[in-house]
Amino acid sequence: MVQITAKELNMISDALTYEGLICKKARMYSNTLTDSDLAGCMAGIADEHEARYDCLLRLIGG
Repeated sequence: MVQITAKELNMISDALTYEGLICKKARMYSNTLTDSDLAGCMAGIADEHEARYDCLLRLIGG
């Protein structure tokens, strides 16, 4: 397993925070928008950020 430095861990932690927030906002918008095309677009954006969040989480063994 690759060792992660403290600086890298902080950077990953920050990225996890940002990806999580963006995912939550996009998911909220996708559930509240009345335009189905726009809601679908936001759901896709939320899915992409959730996938990145999951990848980052796996980097730190979560």
